[in-house]
Amino acid sequence: MNYFLRKLGFYAIALWAALTLNFMIPRLLPGNPVDILLAKLQQRGGIVTAETRRAYELLLGGNSDQPLIAQYWDYLVNVFHGDLGVSVTYFPAPVSEVIAASLPWTIMLVGIATILSTILGVGLGAIVGWKPGTWLDSLVPATTLLAAVPYFWLALILVYAFATTWRLFPGQGGYDVVLDPGWSWEFIGSAVKYGFLPALTIVIASIGGWLLGMRNMMVSTLSEDYILTAEAKGLRNGKILRSYAARNAMLPSIAGFAISLGFVVSGSIVTEQVFSYPGIGSKLLTAVTNNDYALMQGIFLYITLAVLGANLVVDILYGFIDPRTRAKS
Repeated sequence: MNYFLRKLGFYAIALWAALTLNFMIPRLLPGNPVDILLAKLQQRGGIVTAETRRAYELLLGGNSDQPLIAQYWDYLVNVFHGDLGVSVTYFPAPVSEVIAASLPWTIMLVGIATILSTILGVGLGAIVGWKPGTWLDSLVPATTLLAAVPYFWLALILVYAFATTWRLFPGQGGYDVVLDPGWSWEFIGSAVKYGFLPALTIVIASIGGWLLGMRNMMVSTLSEDYILTAEAKGLRNGKILRSYAARNAMLPSIAGFAISLGFVVSGSIVTEQVFSYPGIGSKLLTAVTNNDYALMQGIFLYITLAVLGANLVVDILYGFIDPRTRAKS
């Protein structure tokens, strides 16, 4: 019980630190987002007055008349009430609505692709590591080479092959624009078809890392004494592979999977940009381009919460999977 309480306390402090940094970083950056927006307004022929500046400050959730500590308190209260401000890019839409509209697309695309690449990579890594030095080891350099290829090159190659040359899948967008978004089978089928190439890009680029890591851990685990003892007892190879070797070798992969799952919320910015996919990654890029500080803060906050939440779940699961973790803590 003490182990789990300490973990919850640690992540509560980490959450407070993340909220504080999310509040401070935009205020520590050179320049002022209000000045940037007012300069753009002037370039378009707008008239800037004191009332205009005041309106822009309130729009971005700031108030220069308040001391910093009061602004910080208001920020915390607004965050816990779900108020992340108003997006300048998608004005007058609140940041929470902009994120809510794009987040499901990223979770479905990057989440499913991450799970598939992890399962395939860890499974193949366990098989390759079980028989090191065989022809299966030739898979490792090939997958590692694919992982080294930049995302946008791999995405462009897939678009050229499957969308432009063979015309099997669409190359851009998230669904057929003639359809109304909803839970109809027609729309779901369209979303799956449009998401196939972006998902394939992520799986191909990610599977090599999982395969190599699991393969190396399997080779190291096979030299442990308990593996030799299991073999001496005459246990079947399949039993040793599943219950002894793979189960212990995959513990580091669980931690890596938690981090990867947490970063699902951030999306794959390059992949989404190449495929014009309506996910959170494209929204983040748009926010950076347009100096939309409220939207940037909101997306960074969601990413932080996802990473902390995923790591907390895995830390708790670690305590159940490997009792030695609780003992050392």
